[in-house]
Amino acid sequence: METFFIFLLVGVLAQAVDGALGMAYGVIANTVLLAFGVPPATASASVHVAKIFTGAASGGSHLYHRNVQWSLFWPLTAGGVVGGIVGAYVLTGVDGDIIKPFILSYLLLIGVWVLYRAFGARRPKGFNERYSSPLGVVGGFLDAIGGGGWGPVVTSTLVGAGAEPRRAIGTVNTAELFVTTAISVAFLAALLTGRWAGGALQDHAWAVGGLVVGGLMAAPFAGWITKIVPARTLTFLVGGLIIALALYQGLQLAGIAP
Repeated sequence: METFFIFLLVGVLAQAVDGALGMAYGVIANTVLLAFGVPPATASASVHVAKIFTGAASGGSHLYHRNVQWSLFWPLTAGGVVGGIVGAYVLTGVDGDIIKPFILSYLLLIGVWVLYRAFGARRPKGFNERYSSPLGVVGGFLDAIGGGGWGPVVTSTLVGAGAEPRRAIGTVNTAELFVTTAISVAFLAALLTGRWAGGALQDHAWAVGGLVVGGLMAAPFAGWITKIVPARTLTFLVGGLIIALALYQGLQLAGIAP
């Protein structure tokens, strides 16, 4: 039961940040799960199951506040679904001990990228929407591989390329529901076909339940948070948190930290 409340708090924090920035729910939740010793594929699957529920609530909030740009939504979603399915297929066919160092490296790079965006690098004047589908493929693939990354990769790229931050965040958050669902179905298919042993998902039911409940508590406020919270402040906090957790896990992997 203690695990449930720990991950409930993680879910609230991650979803509150995700609602404001269009990123970080999956990265934060997956990083904490890995820190608890959950295998990479199981951690990613657990996070994506939780994100189906929180994504629906968050997307609904952004729809209500009219934060979605439909010309970006459809190609991003299509690309994200394809990339996510491929990423899940790759992840479930690789031994967790082999891929974990690469996952930690990826999370560390994401943290650095988020901090880089927080320093306010000069943005170009506009985003060319023809690149939205390829961007969705990359974001979906990395999201499945790392248990999170759709928001950090896609939202940061869109905003950095000149898209309106409010529309970028709302569009990416809403598209994430479909990408997450596709990735979860891919994990289920891998489990049913015997490609993936599943990593005893039921052993982490309290953690997943806490992520779902905590995320659902914060998700309805996503669209509202986007309008009122200083995004730069939260960006610094997110980037610092991701880097700190990834470095700690790296020290654990090296046998230096307990």
